[in-house]
Amino acid sequence: MHLVLMRNTPDPDRLVAIAARRCYSNRSADDIDDRLSDQEVERLLDFLRQRNHLSPFEHADFTFSVDGISRALSHQLVRHRIASYSQESQRYVNYMKVDSLPFITPPKIAASSQALEIYNKALEHTLEAYRAMVDAGIPPEDARYVFPNAIETKFVFTLNARSLFNFFEQRCCLKAQWEIRALALEMLREVRKVAPNIFKNAGAPCQYGQNAYCRENDTQCPMYKTINGKNNDTEPVRGTEKND
Repeated sequence: MHLVLMRNTPDPDRLVAIAARRCYSNRSADDIDDRLSDQEVERLLDFLRQRNHLSPFEHADFTFSVDGISRALSHQLVRHRIASYSQESQRYVNYMKVDSLPFITPPKIAASSQALEIYNKALEHTLEAYRAMVDAGIPPEDARYVFPNAIETKFVFTLNARSLFNFFEQRCCLKAQWEIRALALEMLREVRKVAPNIFKNAGAPCQYGQNAYCRENDTQCPMYKTINGKNNDTEPVRGTEKND
């Protein structure tokens, strides 16, 4: 997996703070900007998160490019609807000329020599079947139906900061599938470089300090009993959505 933060809204921390202050001031935007110190920006962003006033965060956009991910991951990624996606198309990529099918191997399969041999043979047969169908006159867009979830894909995608809060909450969780969790953690590292105040408390909600909670309500999770004593067998906690 290779992730790049390609573009982002300039100075996203300050922009979100200006947008939030706009709601309570009749001053010009330039005047609001001039009066906001760095300390005030940080304080204001913390206040917005604490009060769940999230609409100002929608003004900050982040565009990523990622290579070396599977179609299994991409099917999960596009479920996050408040985003824009551009994906490598299997209709137009020529798989007749590749030496081998580009695919992702799950670590647990890679760790088993027996499973890895089965896995690799299955993928080789997939490419052979695809090529045989194309040679028989089947359009590539139909022959591609034999491709598995393992096949590699590439994406350019854009989310705003508010959508990223939701994405990180779900996909940085220990219960998220391993590949999309790796992507989410890498994305979080990248956005914290350019927007440290916006994303300093982003991630799985079990990491939220005094406001921590378990969105899965999973008593078997190793993080469950570390959340400030809030989670126990008699007291329910917030969060019931599942990571798939």
